Amino acid sequence: MNKLIETINLSYCYKAGTKEEVKALEDVNIAVWQGEIIAITGQNGSGKSTLARHFNGLLTPTTGSVLAGGMSTNLKENIREIRKIVGMVFQNPDNQLVSSIVEEDIAFGPENLGLPQTEIIERVEWALNTLKIEEHRREPLHNLSEGQKQQVAIAGVLAMKPDCIVLDEPTAHLDPRGRRDVLESIVRLNREEGITIVLLTHFMNEVIYCDRMIVMDQGSVKMQGTPHQIFCQSEHQKEQLHKMGLDYPVASQLAAGLKLEGFDIATDIIHTKELINSLCQLK
Repeated sequence: MNKLIETINLSYCYKAGTKEEVKALEDVNIAVWQGEIIAITGQNGSGKSTLARHFNGLLTPTTGSVLAGGMSTNLKENIREIRKIVGMVFQNPDNQLVSSIVEEDIAFGPENLGLPQTEIIERVEWALNTLKIEEHRREPLHNLSEGQKQQVAIAGVLAMKPDCIVLDEPTAHLDPRGRRDVLESIVRLNREEGITIVLLTHFMNEVIYCDRMIVMDQGSVKMQGTPHQIFCQSEHQKEQLHKMGLDYPVASQLAAGLKLEGFDIATDIIHTKELINSLCQLK
């Protein structure tokens, strides 16, 4: 796999050089590999959203550098090409939607790329089908639920055919059904379309579907690894996660509770299916 995004000694200060300077990131070194789905997690104020805004040049480092597709975000002449590679979906879809009708909104990005009309139509059709929202194509956006609006926002970025989509807390304001639908779409884009996904979330039940996760706290990277590596650690490391305000997946919590009650349950459970399999093996 190739590195799609890389941060090198990245630090960032809001209002740098003033009395109100606030350090949001400090010496962050991470890589996002092509084709993976990676979660960046942490409590509010941990720096994850600030970090994500560096991936396509919405912010540029105070010190250090960010490479996207091998191009530095520090060079203004690279930003247009970088944003073709890395698309961004924000927490509130209303901040991203620009048209009143679903298919018109999805067409907005490809139109700005100056593509021929026939290709724009093909891309809109593909995005609608991929997100499974074809029945809403001519619907006014104000008629949609928040979850459906978020699907349209993702489709709008998808229609631009980036290599990577960064999603900043895309399910934060959704009900459980909307959260499930959006998460399924995100995973499908990665598994079926090969699009690299960077998912910012504080929901641990979303993290378990990712290949890797990065845990941030106070502007620094504290842990990196697969979900199993992070959640199935020593008691000391588990305590560190709790101190950072992060919980465990529900299946992990249930397994730990059953273990305390004397059940012979596996200790490396993070998925519901793993818990069910372990319970089925009990005599």
